[in-house]
Amino acid sequence: MARRGLQSLSEKKKVNFKGSFSALVFIPRFFKEIWRTNKSLFLGSAFCRLIAAILPVIILWIGKIIIDEIVLQAQVETADLSRLWLYVGIEFGLIVVSDLVSRAISLTDGLLGDAYSIKSSVSIMRKTSKIDMSLLEDSEFYDKLERARTQTTGRVGLMSNALGELQSLISIGTLIAGLIYFEPYLIILLVLSIIPSFINEIWFSQQQYSLARGWTAERRELDYLRYIGANNETAKEIKLFGLTDFIVDRFQRLSQDYFDLNKKLAVKRSALGFVFNVLGTLSYYGAYVFIIYRVVTGVITLGELTFLSGAFNRLTKNLQEFFSKFTRITESALYLKDYFEFIDISIEPKITEDQHLPKTIRLGFEFKDVRFGYPGSDTEILKGISFEMKVGEKLAFVGQNGAGKTTLTKLLLRFYEPTSGAIYLDGININRFNKADYQNYFGVIFQDFFKYEFTARENIAIGDIKELNNQQKIENASELSLANEVISELKKGYDQQLGKRFAKGQDLSGGQWQKVALARAYMKNAEVMILDEPTSALDAKAESDVFQRFIALTKNKTSIIISHRFSTVRQADRILVLENGTVLELGTHQELIENDSLYSELFTLQAKGYQ
Repeated sequence: MARRGLQSLSEKKKVNFKGSFSALVFIPRFFKEIWRTNKSLFLGSAFCRLIAAILPVIILWIGKIIIDEIVLQAQVETADLSRLWLYVGIEFGLIVVSDLVSRAISLTDGLLGDAYSIKSSVSIMRKTSKIDMSLLEDSEFYDKLERARTQTTGRVGLMSNALGELQSLISIGTLIAGLIYFEPYLIILLVLSIIPSFINEIWFSQQQYSLARGWTAERRELDYLRYIGANNETAKEIKLFGLTDFIVDRFQRLSQDYFDLNKKLAVKRSALGFVFNVLGTLSYYGAYVFIIYRVVTGVITLGELTFLSGAFNRLTKNLQEFFSKFTRITESALYLKDYFEFIDISIEPKITEDQHLPKTIRLGFEFKDVRFGYPGSDTEILKGISFEMKVGEKLAFVGQNGAGKTTLTKLLLRFYEPTSGAIYLDGININRFNKADYQNYFGVIFQDFFKYEFTARENIAIGDIKELNNQQKIENASELSLANEVISELKKGYDQQLGKRFAKGQDLSGGQWQKVALARAYMKNAEVMILDEPTSALDAKAESDVFQRFIALTKNKTSIIISHRFSTVRQADRILVLENGTVLELGTHQELIENDSLYSELFTLQAKGYQ
């Protein structure tokens, strides 16, 4: 896999000049978001930049007046220095104001950048929560998400650069006006010194973006290798299987390929940048020689010499900075394009959500000829599934790995849409209900539940987070899931930080984590309960206790149980047996035993293991 890095930049998806400039259309929208983030900070930054833009030419002009005044007073017998000291005092005041304004710009930009970084990160998280699982599990889409997510710092830099460009434009305009007033020919030399460098920077900025964009997947792989190569969760297997050299070698090969491409680009950029900088320096000294000649011939004064040389020098630097920032803006705007394209992803439902969700289930759920294959795969996981789940029924899903048990629950929860066929609740296609309201109908605990490194209280309250401060409800859920046994052993009880990521955190065993996760399902008085292999890490006694409580709690409630343990499965009202994505059997435990098919075979094999 690492050898993908040997692809040249031309083999990756590249962005041309047109693509670089077309991304600038997102800048106005970007500034609208910044304006909405904090209007007072934005106005403060804009005002400070306006002052900072006009101060340079004023300071140069005062400097010119001071030099001319010195020359004038040197030519008279009795010098009157009062005006000279006044001008010096004014220049000193302007320098102090310039420093103050510069610090105010840094302060407002920093605060505004932090505020916008928070806002954009929140937008990405909220958008991600609304996107279908089918998209989130698609590698190309995840690359888009990764580019949007990881460029937060770049967007903050873009804000400062864009505001700085407006400041530079005003400053450049005032300095050019001063040059035109005295020596308009200097403008020609100025243009010749800047344009080549500008074109060079624009070209290399889009090349850099092309490299970064084309390597999104590989950089994700590098992050993954860093994670598994130095992480407490993987350390045991890394040591036991001697994987260090394998992971390190793979990381080094892939990172070296990226380094080589980046190095080649950086060397070219530096070399051409040096050449164009030499041309700019020659232009500056050409202008300087021209100004000196004009002074020697008596065309301009010494004060005008200082003004013109200072103005040309400042103007050259300002233009270089302006074009340099512009190239950074065009590069950052490409990442901004990734961000807005992600935010603008359509999440409109395929079917109009125009039905009110029933407060209670009257009939139950029905799967009608449901077929499903994961996006990007030609293999069908479910092949024409049809069955009914009656209201108040406890239905167990049984089948070998890959039979489609968990996929059925994901379709029921609307994480995915069936490829064909439909699922109905009380005779209404579930796509007709508001997705968020519909999903709130369920209390679910998956086998691959997430271990949130929050406090024990927060970990349990996640099942119904609005009840975070309802201690009685949290304790009841803990008792039902046996998590109270875990909590009693923690130093700070429900306030104990779980996991080892943060200071003073306490990690749990697999079985302990599972009890905490089970408590989440009991936090919500859901219409439908789904337990997908919820007790795989528990011992036999704990598992029996958990399911006895679950059976009692879900009396008259619709529920689904997925388990490989038939001591659990047999407690269900009916059992659905899946094989290769089809319904093989459906009935009670006794009916399926008498049917003498797959269920009976699996049950007998497992029973022998306990004899």
